[in-house]
Amino acid sequence: MSDDWAAVARVINERVNQLGWRQRELAERSQVSQAIVREIQHHTVERRRSARTLEALSTTLGLHPQHLQAVLEGSTPPEPGEAVPMPAEEDRLAARLAAVEERLVDITERLDAISADLADVAHHVRARQ
Repeated sequence: MSDDWAAVARVINERVNQLGWRQRELAERSQVSQAIVREIQHHTVERRRSARTLEALSTTLGLHPQHLQAVLEGSTPPEPGEAVPMPAEEDRLAARLAAVEERLVDITERLDAISADLADVAHHVRARQ
């Protein structure tokens, strides 16, 4: 089943309206950038988000820490007082490795772009000599 970011946006918007908050207030309270809150809340960009981002938003909104993740996955969200199962050590390690790999891909793409820019500069310098 694919991720349902529209459902996540609906939950956030309903809860923000119940609390009488503005987007900026949610961002400040959750320590999630306002740009990311805006993207999620308005469902403008569907990209993989850190589980910590969804957890921070869930807790700030007074929901179970796993609430928005469950909504995203199409599962029944846990109740606010329900215990949070701790992932197995292997799951935590796999999640950390996945995050590192994601970051390495980003760094590699940036380095490739810099390398291409430097090659262009070198080409123009040689052409002027």
